Amino acid sequence: MNTPSGTRQPPGFLWRPDRPEETNLWRFREALAENVRRPLADYGDLHSFSVEEPADFWSFAWDYCGVLASAKGGAAVQPAQELWNWRFFPDARLNFAANLLRRGDDTPALIFRSETAPRREVSWRELNGAVAQIQAALDPLAGAGERVAAWLPNLPETCMLMLGAAAGGRVFSSCSPDFGVKGLLDRFGQIRPKVLVGVDGYRYGGKTFNCLEKLAEVRSRLDSLERLVVVPYLDASPDLSGLPGAQMWEEFLAEGAHAGAEPDCVDLPFDHPLYVLYSSGTTGAPKSIVHRAGGLLLKHLVEHRLGCNVRPADRVFYFTTAGWMMWNWLMSALASEATLVLYQGFPDPKALFDMTDEEGITLFGTSAGFVEALVRQGASPRKTHRLDTLRTITSTGSPLSPRGFEYVYEEIKADLHLASISGGTDLCGCLVMGDPTSAVYSGEIQRPALGMAIDVYDEQGRTCAPGQVGELVCTNAFPSMPLGFWGDEIRSEGAGSPAGGLPGASPGSSDAASGSPDAASGETESKYQKAYFRRFPGAWHQGDFAHWSVNGGMVILGRSDATLNPGGVRIGTAEIYRPLEGIEEVREALVIGQPWEGDTRIVLFVALAEGVDELNEDLRVKIRDRIRRESSPRHVPAVVLQVDDVPRTRSGKLVEMAVADVVAGRPIRNTEAISNPEALEQYRNRPELQT
Repeated sequence: MNTPSGTRQPPGFLWRPDRPEETNLWRFREALAENVRRPLADYGDLHSFSVEEPADFWSFAWDYCGVLASAKGGAAVQPAQELWNWRFFPDARLNFAANLLRRGDDTPALIFRSETAPRREVSWRELNGAVAQIQAALDPLAGAGERVAAWLPNLPETCMLMLGAAAGGRVFSSCSPDFGVKGLLDRFGQIRPKVLVGVDGYRYGGKTFNCLEKLAEVRSRLDSLERLVVVPYLDASPDLSGLPGAQMWEEFLAEGAHAGAEPDCVDLPFDHPLYVLYSSGTTGAPKSIVHRAGGLLLKHLVEHRLGCNVRPADRVFYFTTAGWMMWNWLMSALASEATLVLYQGFPDPKALFDMTDEEGITLFGTSAGFVEALVRQGASPRKTHRLDTLRTITSTGSPLSPRGFEYVYEEIKADLHLASISGGTDLCGCLVMGDPTSAVYSGEIQRPALGMAIDVYDEQGRTCAPGQVGELVCTNAFPSMPLGFWGDEIRSEGAGSPAGGLPGASPGSSDAASGSPDAASGETESKYQKAYFRRFPGAWHQGDFAHWSVNGGMVILGRSDATLNPGGVRIGTAEIYRPLEGIEEVREALVIGQPWEGDTRIVLFVALAEGVDELNEDLRVKIRDRIRRESSPRHVPAVVLQVDDVPRTRSGKLVEMAVADVVAGRPIRNTEAISNPEALEQYRNRPELQT
């Protein structure tokens, strides 16, 4: 642990940087303080300024991070009565792709690794040339605001396609090929893409998955498609006889062969739609969330350069598919002139840490589940790998446990910045994030994100004291707030439609057919407003349980929509999972609340560790005693049952709501969002839950 000699540290202390003054964040804070002539002594001062003076903060961040634009405009912020109607840089003109393609030399922009495919390297010059070809090939097929969709693994071609779409102002949306046909149609069927680029197949965990039959079915049911393109991955010359009219990737590129060495990026408004991302969809049809180009660019620049200390020529890796928002987050690191390391396949720890050494990775992005798996395996990468270039590990997807924090410093590397981060697909960014200039404490996310007025509210909308559990909220507007949900109608008031009537592309959008009257304004409430602003008027409601720590950090306790409520006491599921971390017989667990005799009883399902055959009464007693001791008697489950597997979303999150529905006999509305839906059958009609 990086602890100054002779210094007493607070409980839970794990790390503090030796030279914080060498970080981008430190230099930014000093430069901003000089610019505004106001002392900003630490992160707390900087954060306070960022929410009290949003125009000055975001304008300075724009300049400091080097946003490329033909016009910045005079006003950085255009306030409005409602948070969703605020606008940032309303007169700016820029292009998202141009900001990510700012280099044009022969150093690597992309490095691709996989389970079996050969290593590939794409230089900045080659990336610019490929994007220029793709843009030219797309121009006759889809105009600005029209949709280009990808059903691809995490390949260089996926990055190129996104950039080629963004260069011409098209809206890009992607799903990973492990989605089934229904899951894909639930998503792409809403946005009606003109162009779909798919893959012939992929490999994962030593198995081969052919996608051509599914691709044929998708094309037959997406009547908006005007072009289908296939990227060869399993086979250099796949058999496309079942896809008449489909083009091979190289043929598609050849249509843009007349393009120059660099794309002709179109200048667009700050609020021009860039991406459509999708909620997990475990409780119904996935929400199609429309994100603005300028907002994501600026938010990601701040998160990468300041929160993660990303520098030019760094090598940034995130284990992600193209169906998780972390893929979009990773792509933006190109704007910081970093090289992206892409990986396709099973996340074998040895392979990933080998890759870290071989490619000189500086930021290793992963999920809490990956870290917890390393703990269970007893792996010690610090003993088997150099990891000398590794400066930062980021973790997200679910809360990282205190045991996970401690493991990183004990068994991976003692001197690095562990940034547990949390936000979501909803904003495609962080609500709370890392701070490379200050200490890391076990189990805590370090800081509220810059420019975000983060708070924790009780049921009445009052600020909670440190340690008091409540709902995670943001009480100010921020640049990466979504434009809306696809299909919400455009309101005449507010930001208007940056795409000339694009459905769902306005922060003030509404859905008259399905919305409900807003008593305060007399207007129709949009699905977007209902999702984030109805619970606490004047605040963005994230839907997570959380509490502040005495160190100024935050602990996330899980989704509040999976709240347990025994005896009327609200309990976050993470408060039950954490005591289980020290029980070596338990591999994984999932907890739900089951309505029972006019109340709610807690039901805990456990998957046992390898070599443990049976959940016997002694182990049940051990589990209950640990939960009682480390949480409270109210947290103790009434029923503890054994399962072989726990269901998760494709981004690795537990699907407690789906299990609760199965136990209650309710239908599961979207099993396509679950990576292992077959696991749900173990929870159905359990006789132990009938008495």
